[in-house]
Amino acid sequence: MKELLGVPGFTALGQGVLGLLHEFTRRRVGLVQRLGLLDGYEVYASTALIVPAFVLFAAAESRRPG
Repeated sequence: MKELLGVPGFTALGQGVLGLLHEFTRRRVGLVQRLGLLDGYEVYASTALIVPAFVLFAAAESRRPG
């Protein structure tokens, strides 16, 4: 179960960090800036991806083994 929660958490964290990296360095990385729907809101969308990533990591760690 930890892996089931960890994979989307890692993906969300990666995309959020890459979105922030794009906003501050103008490198074309990540998925957030490629979505036309989010024009002008890339920083908020990237932050909104990072927060649930940590929630998923916390949920994965709270699961009992087995």
